[in-house]
Amino acid sequence: MPPPHYDFLIKLLLIGDSGVGKSCLLLRFCDDAWTPSFITTIGIDFKIRTIELDGKRIKLQIWDTAGQERFRTITVAYYRGAMGILLVYDVTDQRSFDNIRTWHSNIEQHASEGVNKILIGNKSDWNDKRVITEQQGRELAQELGVQFMETSAKVNEGVEEAFFTLARDIKTRLIDSQTDSNSTVIGNTEGSVKINQNNDVVTGSCC
Repeated sequence: MPPPHYDFLIKLLLIGDSGVGKSCLLLRFCDDAWTPSFITTIGIDFKIRTIELDGKRIKLQIWDTAGQERFRTITVAYYRGAMGILLVYDVTDQRSFDNIRTWHSNIEQHASEGVNKILIGNKSDWNDKRVITEQQGRELAQELGVQFMETSAKVNEGVEEAFFTLARDIKTRLIDSQTDSNSTVIGNTEGSVKINQNNDVVTGSCC
């Protein structure tokens, strides 16, 4: 079997209310595309993008979850394997912002301990419809102890930075601290990354 064309595999999860733009963020980051059509995610979907980070090729497996209540039980199964989670709200939607605490509680309950998180205020280009200020977003992120960034999938603002920031944090936490070992399993059995002496990914399950 030929060696993989990447050094590490990292699994990310997008969560938040329906309609906040999770699928648009994923489409912009992975395909550099955007659609004005609202397409409801049914259950869960994912895309893959390989990035260069600090001289390493990192394969990002990004899972996009449905925000509707009827799909929550499906979504929960994917928390445990995630190495990083993007909590997304819509800056024009007060309810999506208020619900972030509930989403964060779900992470605390279901995700692996110490999972990296970042709070994303999406649709930052909609200044005329904005109801959540950037300062409010920063204050909530500080309360939750997570990083914060505003993005616009439509005009491609902050999207790359958000994903790269989270990926770098995960690399620092899970990979850089483990490469002294000859063979190390990163994460849990549901979403593990096994590194050998050459820092190659040996195994990595999706969920």
